[in-house]
Amino acid sequence: MSDLLIKNLRSSTPGLTIQGLKALDLVLHGTEITVLHGPSGSGKSLLLRAIADLDPSSGEVWLGNESRVSMKAHEWRKRVCYLPTESAWWFETVGEHFPRCDSIYFTRLGFEDDVLNWKITRISSGEKQRLALARCLSRSPDVLLLDEPTASLDEQRTVLVEEIVSDYSKHRNVPVLWVSHDRKQIKRIAHRLITIDSDGCIEELTEKKN
Repeated sequence: MSDLLIKNLRSSTPGLTIQGLKALDLVLHGTEITVLHGPSGSGKSLLLRAIADLDPSSGEVWLGNESRVSMKAHEWRKRVCYLPTESAWWFETVGEHFPRCDSIYFTRLGFEDDVLNWKITRISSGEKQRLALARCLSRSPDVLLLDEPTASLDEQRTVLVEEIVSDYSKHRNVPVLWVSHDRKQIKRIAHRLITIDSDGCIEELTEKKN
């Protein structure tokens, strides 16, 4: 798969700019997990949503040689998958949200086969987070934008999700941008660390792993 280029490399246009954030120039490499860290309200979710073309922004984003503006919005969002902290569920049962189902993700995430028959009203916040990740990965995205995907999970399931995302990234050469406040988690998963301060500025870009 291709790197994600967060800027307009083909013109003098400044990097991606979102209301409340300073312009950002960044390359997300395949197989790397880049962690985005900063205080609440600093704009981390806004940045992920802008990259996914869910909120207005200026500047440009490229997936390899393909620009975001050259694709239809639904195609871009299929390839550049944004996973919010609280996912949306609009059908009555879990299975209706999985037109294409790969049971390996359910198994690895600790669910039995009958999970597809579960009513949405019976699942907990933590179960929703794990199922939302399974739904995201079942679409085989080329980029993962994860907004605190383990916020409602205990330590055991948190580490499990980290392993699944890491495996997906490595095996498919997929870049990951992961919002986290958990310093232990950051130490475990981050190849690179970006910190956004309360003024919306990039405070540091640190290489964490080889």
